[in-house]
Amino acid sequence: MLIAAAMVAVGLAIFGLSVVQIQTRHPQMAQATQPLQSTPGAETKPSAPSEPATTGSRPTEVPPEPARPDAEAQKAGAQPALPPAPAEKTAAPIKER
Repeated sequence: MLIAAAMVAVGLAIFGLSVVQIQTRHPQMAQATQPLQSTPGAETKPSAPSEPATTGSRPTEVPPEPARPDAEAQKAGAQPALPPAPAEKTAAPIKER
């Protein structure tokens, strides 16, 4: 337990030294984001885009259809939208010794 605690302390010390070294050598690299700057001509531009032409609701003219029609619908001629699922892959039975 003592060795594990010593290894954690050494790791934290190395981490701290490397952070200090990065900050002293490359101060811009230690900053996460760039400072905010105003865009030239921002006073004349609108702050938000205009509203979109669509309402975002689903179209009601076409009702949704199931991917696989029931048996009665298939007998009537409805085709499934998706191909049939592949069969399960099975191996030969394990022989007992």
